[in-house]
Amino acid sequence: MDFPLFDPVVDEAQLRRAFSSFPSGVAAVCTRVDDLPVGVAASSFTTVSVEPPLVSVNMRHESTTWPLLRTGRRLGLSVLALGQEDICRRLAGDAAHRFDGTDWMGHADGGVFIEGATMWLDCSLHAEIPAGDHDVVLLRIHGIRVSPETEPLVFHASRFRRLATT
Repeated sequence: MDFPLFDPVVDEAQLRRAFSSFPSGVAAVCTRVDDLPVGVAASSFTTVSVEPPLVSVNMRHESTTWPLLRTGRRLGLSVLALGQEDICRRLAGDAAHRFDGTDWMGHADGGVFIEGATMWLDCSLHAEIPAGDHDVVLLRIHGIRVSPETEPLVFHASRFRRLATT
């Protein structure tokens, strides 16, 4: 049996629908700039390497927040937990209100971490690799704190979901 024909790639909306079929966790990438928290939500978070310890996120070239974040000595990466949908929406919205109603902790090195997350990584910028309309941002991990009993926030098909339990 032959594999069915593929639809040609014709527009951004078609690609976004296809990309949304891959479920992912949601990470907050945050730092302090002039003693104020600055951050974004990233559903593109993934592990990269154990040696050296690296993870990655993707940042749009058009982002006005990434240029601020990249100046931070350290970046806090918080993998958001189930129930933190509103925090995720705010981090993806208006920059002036991203931390409204959000409990966060600041690290002495500048990273900002969202309270109640399922994992926190203390990171620094390792490298940026241009890739189309985004940059692949590699972050070096300096410290880890994990809350494995806390369920992660999952994003799939443009909706927040929860993992099935058995």
